[in-house]
Amino acid sequence: MSARKIAEWHAAGLIDAATRDRLLAHEAAHARPLLIWAVWGIGALTIGLGLISLIAANWEAIPAELRLGIHLALIAALVGLLVAREAQLAARSPWAAEALVFVIAALGLTFFGHLGQAYQSAAPLWQPLGLWLALFAPLMLLTGRGLPVALALVGGLAWCAWDHAGAMFGAGERGTALRLWIGLATAAPLLLAPLAAALRARSARSAFWRRLEQLALAYGVAGASLACALASAGELGRGEMQQTALQLLASALVGLVAGAGVAALRPGASGRMAGAIIAGAGLTAALAAFANGHTLPAAALLLALWAGIAAAALAAAWRGVFQLAVGVIAVRLIILSFELAGDLLTSGLGLILAGLMILGIAWLAVRLSQRLAPAAEGEP
Repeated sequence: MSARKIAEWHAAGLIDAATRDRLLAHEAAHARPLLIWAVWGIGALTIGLGLISLIAANWEAIPAELRLGIHLALIAALVGLLVAREAQLAARSPWAAEALVFVIAALGLTFFGHLGQAYQSAAPLWQPLGLWLALFAPLMLLTGRGLPVALALVGGLAWCAWDHAGAMFGAGERGTALRLWIGLATAAPLLLAPLAAALRARSARSAFWRRLEQLALAYGVAGASLACALASAGELGRGEMQQTALQLLASALVGLVAGAGVAALRPGASGRMAGAIIAGAGLTAALAAFANGHTLPAAALLLALWAGIAAAALAAAWRGVFQLAVGVIAVRLIILSFELAGDLLTSGLGLILAGLMILGIAWLAVRLSQRLAPAAEGEP
């Protein structure tokens, strides 16, 4: 906060002179020399890049066993530091502990890439990813404290599941059992939501579990929205609609279980609404299979999903989520206006009508967001 802004508040009568002085004193005591920090950061980055360049220039001259041994020893040393000093680091700076866990997880992931490069392994990517998750996910779940580690966990699990699905299709695998398995596997990140909901109020690391639940919810909503978008373009399944429907139904089952778990394990409006959104996203993705190639039904499904999210945000007082939902609905309506305009857009009158519709939708979205958005700011 700048001294100028504090002075403006005092001049406007928002704060008295005593409050102004206390704010100025607090800001002076907690001032951060950003320029000096930037210089230190640039210096450290330069040294790091120099070390990387030296290693890269002599990469082939270093025996693979030595490189892998150093890599593994670095991971072991950092894990030992985390085990011995995790509580002290977290007490001094939660972000320092979070950064250490993230670096350990990143080093673990790159170790498998290093191992494959050293011994010319051609294993599918999902296999080392799965092994990385088996080894490092417990560490991340036990020590994570914020968004970076939660994002690494959800992203790694989703990446592993989808790469596995791609490998199965690339190998020519087909059949009902495979489709059901892929549906269950690709929905696996949703199961992190009830786990996070159960531990969110019972753990000292509530911020981590909150972020984990939010990311699992976002994964479900993004997947359902993508399914609707592909269905609108007729690209969902590409001729294998029965098999695709089975896959999406399996995913929907996981979504229903995860949503019910969140609602049961986190009582209150926020928990119930988060569970309802996860379950609704699963059902929307399943229904998208039956709207493939039909623009209006697919668009209606997407609009219904985000209207439900907006209603849930109103009930749980999530102002930011409500405004996001209104914005997505407005954008989808604008896109729909172009999709349905057809040949009208080839004429000047069609362009004018489409422009007026876009302006009207944008104005309505702003008015709804201002009038109906919850007064309080909350998070799922």
